[in-house]
Amino acid sequence: MSFLTVFTPTYNRAYCLGQCYNSLVRQTRKDFIWLIIDDGSTDNTRELVAGWIEEKKVNIRYHYQKNQGMHGAHNSAYALINTELNVCIDSDDFMPSDAVEKIALAWKEIQGQDHLAGIVALDANKDGEIIGTKMPAELKEAALNELYHEFKITGDKKLIYRTEVVKKYEPYPIFSGERFVPLGSLYLQIDQDYKLFILNEVVCIVEYLPDGSSLNIFKQYRRHPRGFIYSREVAIKYGWTLKQRFKNAVHYVASKLQIKDFSFFYKSPNLGLTYLALFPGILLFFYILAKTNGLK
Repeated sequence: MSFLTVFTPTYNRAYCLGQCYNSLVRQTRKDFIWLIIDDGSTDNTRELVAGWIEEKKVNIRYHYQKNQGMHGAHNSAYALINTELNVCIDSDDFMPSDAVEKIALAWKEIQGQDHLAGIVALDANKDGEIIGTKMPAELKEAALNELYHEFKITGDKKLIYRTEVVKKYEPYPIFSGERFVPLGSLYLQIDQDYKLFILNEVVCIVEYLPDGSSLNIFKQYRRHPRGFIYSREVAIKYGWTLKQRFKNAVHYVASKLQIKDFSFFYKSPNLGLTYLALFPGILLFFYILAKTNGLK
């Protein structure tokens, strides 16, 4: 019986998806499901996956939907998953051959500890270099934002969540004409209620492709302001530090100005902080316009 779902949102990534598939075929433990969320691909993703399903080397579930963006794909994955744990491995990433085994051993250690939302582990690049820094060796558990803001770790980390925990929270909102909501808005809410077990082991090899969202952040700001407004509202309310909450208030003002919505004067989750962020938010608004000049 599978204890883990590895889910992969994908959009026109047939050219690199095979790398992820091959890494799952090589896993030393096979008690997992690979859930592929095809977010409206127009390439040969469907046919490619059908061939892999016929091979029966990995337990694969395939779900096709109209394009909603990464957060919409996560919504669908969380709705479909019924294993105890889940982890997102992006279409341009892959897993070391012992990754599922490492996750299983960690899960065995923490089962029954209901204050834990899951496991936080390491990402590395293809050269084996840890992305950012490791987590403190003496630390056994912490909230995700606690790791970044209190213990000053850096770099992306891999989150393996208990499925029953994720399902307790509202799905990411879908905004008409937009296809991006920062995923961290959910993780920040989970941080209010749970800790994560720290696994200082690499379970994902990452590659940042030119068409990946992490390299196009200013375009994302311009194209998806309502998604960012939602994320900023969550961060203003739940941010781990005053600095984090203020930074998000600045971005909140800039995104509100972009859509000509001046309700931040009276609808902000923290009105005083938002007033302090008004002038820098105006400056950021014009900076984003300059950086994305000519964007269609």
